[in-house]
Amino acid sequence: MPTQPLKDKTALITGSTSGIGLGIARSLAAAGANIVFNGFGEIGEINILTASVAQEFGIKTAYNGADMSMPEQIAKMMAEATQRFGGVDILVNNAGIQHVANIEDFPVEKWDAIIAINLSSAFHTTRLALPGMKAKNWGRIINLASVHGLVASAQKSAYVAAKHGLVGFTKSTALETATTGITCNAICPGWVLTPLVQKQVDARAEKDGISNELAKKALLAEKQPSGEFVTPEQLGALAVFFCSDAANQIRGVAWNMDGGWVAQ
Repeated sequence: MPTQPLKDKTALITGSTSGIGLGIARSLAAAGANIVFNGFGEIGEINILTASVAQEFGIKTAYNGADMSMPEQIAKMMAEATQRFGGVDILVNNAGIQHVANIEDFPVEKWDAIIAINLSSAFHTTRLALPGMKAKNWGRIINLASVHGLVASAQKSAYVAAKHGLVGFTKSTALETATTGITCNAICPGWVLTPLVQKQVDARAEKDGISNELAKKALLAEKQPSGEFVTPEQLGALAVFFCSDAANQIRGVAWNMDGGWVAQ
């Protein structure tokens, strides 16, 4: 088995400067793929990150700070990736934001932003990646849909709607590419200790007057029977598997990695 099965492939991962996206980017880099990073952060720190990943895995990296709520910026990012690397072979739609509120209190601008970044951005990247993938008759599209693409939680209406939509979009994309060498699948993580989830932990600790560790345990106990967080490294390993020949006939699935959340 080759140590770098994805050598000479290029992967673009949205929202990859931290958290799940970074974990997946590192796993794909370890498998030999060149990486196009995207996400927010201080540019000096991002430059250090991209350079260190390139050096560690012996691959090429690039960064584009496109705002994933802006279709014109997404188009520019995809064009630049194609110009530099000859196309995007592996597209990972990971960028996401969250807001928690009852429906009647949900700010309209927050709803619009969540739908744009968590759902519509995947349409824009996919529509621009597909022609190049079809020309090569090979491609992998992986959508990070969350366990909330399969089940709902209260006070997360926009996030749940977007992630359910992303699962549906995954299925349609898989059907449209079913007779090609392109696959499209969704990964549906449960709780992962990302900066986004850490904010929820911090809020719970403050609200309940408990320690951060107790807040983590309480959060997990509500939904995730394993009592353990899913790790970005585990999600990265699944993404690499989806890119392998063994996954050629895995098409249109919503694969939950959730410590038993959906089994309940």
